[in-house]
Amino acid sequence: MFFFKNKYLITFIFFITACSSVPSNTSDSCSIFNENYLWYKHVKKTEKKWGTPIYLQLAIIKMESGFDWLAKPPRQKLFKIVPYKRPSSSFGYSQAVKGTWKQYKTETGNKFATRSRFKDSVDFIGWYTTKTEKILKVSKTDAFKQYIAYHEGWGNYKNYKSNKKVINLAKRVEKQSNIYKKQLSDCKNSLSTNKYIIF
Repeated sequence: MFFFKNKYLITFIFFITACSSVPSNTSDSCSIFNENYLWYKHVKKTEKKWGTPIYLQLAIIKMESGFDWLAKPPRQKLFKIVPYKRPSSSFGYSQAVKGTWKQYKTETGNKFATRSRFKDSVDFIGWYTTKTEKILKVSKTDAFKQYIAYHEGWGNYKNYKSNKKVINLAKRVEKQSNIYKKQLSDCKNSLSTNKYIIF
């Protein structure tokens, strides 16, 4: 009995570790999904539900958290030495702040969603990009403008042209999005026909 309990515990720990570890190559979408096939199921579901392309979901997550489920903004420092508070409440894969995450949960009814869970994070991105499309009339295929709205918020979006920092970040997201898109065109069929994971 002791052996079986330990066996299940080890299996559970391995499953949690596998689902939460950062992929070895975050610049390659095919590699990401080969390591975490359930993630492909989640982004595919988000694409079907919200219409947000898989490559955009991945590009936003790569820029925001580097696929680190526990990512937080670095602490500010007093006198350049003493650790101080964080600049925002951003957390998890999507780096959603508490207020926007609460709005997402309320509007979608996904009351048990957590920012450290990949499944919920990509659904959040689908919800957010859909609202961006409705509010700002920005297509979900426009990774550049979608990321600016994601980073700056819907209210501050109109001021982005004077913000060189966010423009440079958005260009990086757009570039990575195009790379992911090309990669997925090469491996999408093999991912879609994978029979090893039941979901």
